[in-house]
Amino acid sequence: MNLKPGVGKTTSAVWLAHALHESGLSPLLVDGDPAASALRWSELADGFPFPVIALPVGDVHRRVNDFLGNRQAVVLDAPQLEDHPRIARSIMRYAGEWIVPVTPAPIELDRMAPILGEMADVQSLRSEPARTAVLLNRTNRPDATRTGPDADAREALTERGFEVLETQIARLDLYAQSFGNPVQAKGSAYMDFAEELIKRQDEV
Repeated sequence: MNLKPGVGKTTSAVWLAHALHESGLSPLLVDGDPAASALRWSELADGFPFPVIALPVGDVHRRVNDFLGNRQAVVLDAPQLEDHPRIARSIMRYAGEWIVPVTPAPIELDRMAPILGEMADVQSLRSEPARTAVLLNRTNRPDATRTGPDADAREALTERGFEVLETQIARLDLYAQSFGNPVQAKGSAYMDFAEELIKRQDEV
């Protein structure tokens, strides 16, 4: 989730769902964006190896379990909060972990401040607080490093109260040009992303 469009929410959701599938889990991908980009991607790719459903509605949190079956994970692609707040907040009410993809650019980091308020508002509606984390996306180096050109972004986000995942997603054509194509997550940073999320879940 994020306030803004164009930060890589759908790409992250689709690749994460594939990584979970390739890790042996059985995911459900929920497309909550009225633009239905994840659903369209699955159509163009002749289907994904897991179900994709469109739920661009304001009561997603009440409906997802109707489609869950024996699925072991749910990945929800939320629309931008600024344009579709009711849907995005409903997704946040359901999801146990909120991932905020952020490009480590000054203008994007500056836009992060209002997200904390949105998070606090939705947390108050939940019986248990959701875990939250920032995913540095489209980074300038493929390896996660605290000393590289994006280290200042990690530091700035941490100082503002965000937990930043160890995994970073590099700025690669492999991801940027993947819309509409079949996805193989093995060997990609998204496998590391999935493994980190699974570990976080196990710790809970």
